[in-house]
Amino acid sequence: MGASMTMQKGTNVPVPAGTVRVELGWRAAAGTPDVDGSALLLVSGKVRDDADFVFYNQPAHASGAVRHEGRRTAGDGVTDTLLVDFGRVEPAIDRIIVAASADGGTFGRVSGLYVRVVDAAGGAELARFDSTDATIETAFILGELYRRQGAWKFRAVGQGYSSGLEGLATDFGISVDEPQQAAAPAPTRPAAPTPVPPTPPAPIPTLHVAPPAPPVSPAPAPPQPVRLSKVTLTKEAPSVSLAKQGGTSGALRVNLNWEVRKQFKGWGAKLGRAVAMHGDLDLDLCALYELTDGRKGVVQALGNAFGSLAQPPFIHLDGDDRTGALSTGENMTVNLDRKDLLRRVLIFVTIYEGARSFADLHATVTLQPQNGAAIDFSLDECTVPSTVCALALITNNGGDLTVQREARYLVPDRGVSPQRTIDAAYGWGMNWTPGRK
Repeated sequence: MGASMTMQKGTNVPVPAGTVRVELGWRAAAGTPDVDGSALLLVSGKVRDDADFVFYNQPAHASGAVRHEGRRTAGDGVTDTLLVDFGRVEPAIDRIIVAASADGGTFGRVSGLYVRVVDAAGGAELARFDSTDATIETAFILGELYRRQGAWKFRAVGQGYSSGLEGLATDFGISVDEPQQAAAPAPTRPAAPTPVPPTPPAPIPTLHVAPPAPPVSPAPAPPQPVRLSKVTLTKEAPSVSLAKQGGTSGALRVNLNWEVRKQFKGWGAKLGRAVAMHGDLDLDLCALYELTDGRKGVVQALGNAFGSLAQPPFIHLDGDDRTGALSTGENMTVNLDRKDLLRRVLIFVTIYEGARSFADLHATVTLQPQNGAAIDFSLDECTVPSTVCALALITNNGGDLTVQREARYLVPDRGVSPQRTIDAAYGWGMNWTPGRK
């Protein structure tokens, strides 16, 4: 199917690929709401339970069949992508709904909305549907992948909801836990005084031994409803408990994404062109850690100190990314299953090369627990010649981890490394030697 050909509502095409990327795309513009992609895995029109819903707060299906890969910005285009591995789709699943939801506005304010299915192996476009008639909708079923006689097909749907992701998810059997407005208490009449019965005489104690109670096996915990809310940290509300967001186990993915601002002056214009042409701006995501046994260290690309998830420090840095918004940014993972062994973790970013400060860069930090709500925040505009910025401080608070937005730009003294500068600011107390990538 050619890239120029788009499907009409209700039509379908075969999907002859083992693994596909389902890409939602739209144009970035002022006043455009956030758009998020999601998938529902259905058996006879309903989910089996809340785990069959894949979205930003629950990014991977247990079977490995569907994974939310997240958002990317390139130029004036934004995409949010889901990866579908048909070989891992359980036999009972006969349909995978592909949905989009708008956060902070309606789809009438989103221009250029489309969904396309791409062969993950070769990159060929297999299907594309452009949504052009949105008005007041806040959620959309854009399309569906469905099984017919052992083969998969894609159908363009284009059905809108004005009740948001919550309304759409609830329609397919998802239980949603959203904070409800407390109802005003009904007025009550003053109760009549209750007569107090006379106190009976105390019984004379007799000694007896109670037979041992039969062991009671604990009732299984009821499944927790999914949370659709996102958490955005601000100067006014800078910290959040991971446990309160459901982030108590599994992997915590930390992502740093950036783009160079459009309004350039002076050297910034040259930087902007250089980044557009060569992607030679290199930001490094790093972490200082202190374990509960007192050991301290750093996870960073410099010196190949990439860390490990399975052993101390239980923090791992993905490969070095030099392109920011042109790819998925820099990613680091923290193993929450070993959170009791972490005392504190300071996540920070340094400019390795390509710029003299963070001015003209627009960066977003997202902390995505495997279970629980995503936590994100933007960095303020940088007004000092800073080459190192403290992003977030994660502190062990009696077994629960608290995430605090730092967004603090530091200016190293002449001859002092960014790492030594951040160490001094947070009192980590490590010895530093020069390193290279």
